[in-house]
Formats: sequence, C-alpha cells, structure tokens
Amino acid sequence: MQPWYELPIHRRWLQQQTDSLVDFGRSVAHPMGGAAYLDDSGAPEYDRGVETWITSRMVHVYSLAALSGTPGARPVAEAALSGLTGVLRDAENGGWFTAVGTDGAYPDEKSAYAHAFVVLAASSAARAGLPGASDLLAEALEVLEDKFWDEQAGKLVDTWDAAFSACDPYRGINCNMHGVEAMLAAADVTGDLLWLRRALSVCRFVVEQASQHGWSVPEHYDSDWQPLLAFNDDRRDDQFKPYGVTIGHGFEWARLILHTEAALEAAGLGDQAEGLYEAARELFASATAHGWAVDGADGFVYTTDWDGTPIVRQRMHWVAAEAVGAAATLSRRSGGEQEYADRYAQWWDYVDTYLIDHDRGSWFHELDTENKPAATVWPGKADLYHAVQTTYIPRLPLAPSLATAIAEGNLS
Repeated sequence: MQPWYELPIHRRWLQQQTDSLVDFGRSVAHPMGGAAYLDDSGAPEYDRGVETWITSRMVHVYSLAALSGTPGARPVAEAALSGLTGVLRDAENGGWFTAVGTDGAYPDEKSAYAHAFVVLAASSAARAGLPGASDLLAEALEVLEDKFWDEQAGKLVDTWDAAFSACDPYRGINCNMHGVEAMLAAADVTGDLLWLRRALSVCRFVVEQASQHGWSVPEHYDSDWQPLLAFNDDRRDDQFKPYGVTIGHGFEWARLILHTEAALEAAGLGDQAEGLYEAARELFASATAHGWAVDGADGFVYTTDWDGTPIVRQRMHWVAAEAVGAAATLSRRSGGEQEYADRYAQWWDYVDTYLIDHDRGSWFHELDTENKPAATVWPGKADLYHAVQTTYIPRLPLAPSLATAIAEGNLS
C-alpha cells in the first residue's frame, strides 16, 4: 500500500494543517519584542515575559511559512526575531538570556538548549532573507562554539551562569539533541561542514549510549559524561529534564540521526554514516514498544523507568508529533517498509482524533491517561514548533534541513 505522505490528497491535508497552525499563532508578537507564550485559544500571555526558546521556535516556524509563500508570515517572523536581536540578547556578556520578565529581570543562567534554538531560528530566518538574520546566525554560532561546544568531549555543555563565568557540571542530552538539529541547519545555510561533523559526533555518542541501555537514551550525565540514571527521581514530570526514559526523544533521535545520515551522503561523506540507519530503526522500535498504548489506552506515555514501566503517563503533543515524523523519515529511508507507513497512518489518526483542537485551533499540548485535555505539565499551547514541523517533514527529503529544502523548492 502506498504511504499516505505520497498521496496528493494527504499532502493537501498536511498543508491545511500547516495553514491552520500558522493562523493560530499570528498574534504571538510580544510588546517587549520576541514571541509570547500562547494560551489555549492562541491569545498571547504577555505577563509571562519573553522566553528565548519560544521566541526562537516561532522565528523558525514563521520563517518556514514565509519560505512556503504564506502571506503574512514574514512580519510575524520579523517581530519574533526582534526579540533575539533586542531584549533577549546580552550585549554586555554575550549570548542570550533564557528569558526576560516584564520587569526586565532575567534568570542567572544561559543554556545550550536556548542557544541551539537561536541558531536554528537564525538559520531559518537567514534562509528566508529576514533583515539582520545572517549577522545573528554568525553571532549565535560564535557563542555556541566559544561557550558551549566542548571539543574534547565532542558535545555541548548544558548551562552557564548569565555572566559566562561558571559552567554547571550537569551535562544533558536534550540540549545536544536540539544542537544537532541546529547544527545541521547551520551547515546547510553557511556551507560549513564543521557543524555537520559536530552533529555526527553527538549522534555517535547517543547511539553508543542507547545501545548500552536497551536502545533507550540516557538523558542526564555528570561532567565526565557518565550517565546519571536516577537524576530528578524527585521531579519525574519536569518539563525539560524528567527522570527516566523520555519516549519522545527516542523518536526524535531516530529522525535526527536519519537527517544526519542524509546530510553526510549529500556532502560526499557517506563513508562516515555507517550504522546510523540501523540505530534509527532500533531507537524507533524501542520507543514504540515502551511508549505506545502501553497502559491500556492509545497514546504515548511521557516517560518510563529503565525497565519500561510507565512513570508519567500523560500524553504530550510533542511526543506524538515526533513519532509521526520519525515514522515518515524511516518509511522514506527504508524504501517504503509497510510497518513505518502503517504507524504513520495510525498515529496521524490518533493526532486527529485526540490532539488537534478542531474548535480553537492548534494541538492540545497535554492529555491525561484517558486522552482528555490536561494541564499538569504543559498548560496552554505554548508554541507551534513540533506540530508545524510534523506537517512539513513528510513532504520534504531527509536532507537538506527544512528551511533550505523549502527554499530549494522541494516542498510538495
């Protein structure tokens, strides 16, 4: 049976979903500059201040929409971009604050997670030709290299204080995951293959660690990159650093590893891609077996223990989005293996039935164990990043990265 993503009607449906999501977030601009956190109806929550990760994601989303020819998307991208060149940028110490409150206060930290998204945003904005984006990308890559990239380890450190004077000994895989995405995008925009090689270095580490832990990815490490398997056992539903196995990251890594493999092939470095495809298959299989419908209801649990026991059973929208994206990339990479095409269709059915808010727009960001809207971990509908990317990924090749692929006319 032909995969859905090859069918013209399904591709039209995907574009309709893209358009609906883009329409939902059009009011995202914050008066301070940057992008606001969105509530359930898409209204901006100005009193939350401005966060770098949300602002960067919205720059990325609306740059993709602008590249796709969506009227009105470019001004939204430019408004969000103003936060990265303005209020969120630390002109004194360099880099970007993780957030700025309405009172002008900011947390005493600078994170690789936020900076990876700045690189992604600047890459997409530069590809879309937004004013100032190329300079922003050059600056963001310089900060990522000078402050966060550990050449000896071949990975990103996680967090500094705001003055870049003290580096936290914690090391995390989440920031490195988004770092891989950002580095692939930057390599496509700048032509600098150093960022592709660094993305590969991170992927190799993840494959090594996952292969030693039943193809589940340890998230947390000490300063010597030894896994901390009990980290945050007392904060199991943490938004960014939960305890145990994060199911959605298994899918996301499967997808990013395939993008890295394809980028290496396109760069004539295919000899360095050995084993990546097989690892992606294993990661996908493990995340599916331990995450999908394991507690008596459809949907993906958020986290499990190391023996596969579900821990946080709420269904997060981004996990389903990454599962769909991983199924699409593996289906294409495998030459159309039916298992992946079937999962792709099955999980879009789940998303349409439970996650897409057909009344108010966007996707519910969290469901309870009975697939009813919930708000214990992710209240509101903060941003559009995961959902929008999932509507693009099935319609694009595995390489180059999204903004470059759209700019080169590969979107259908």
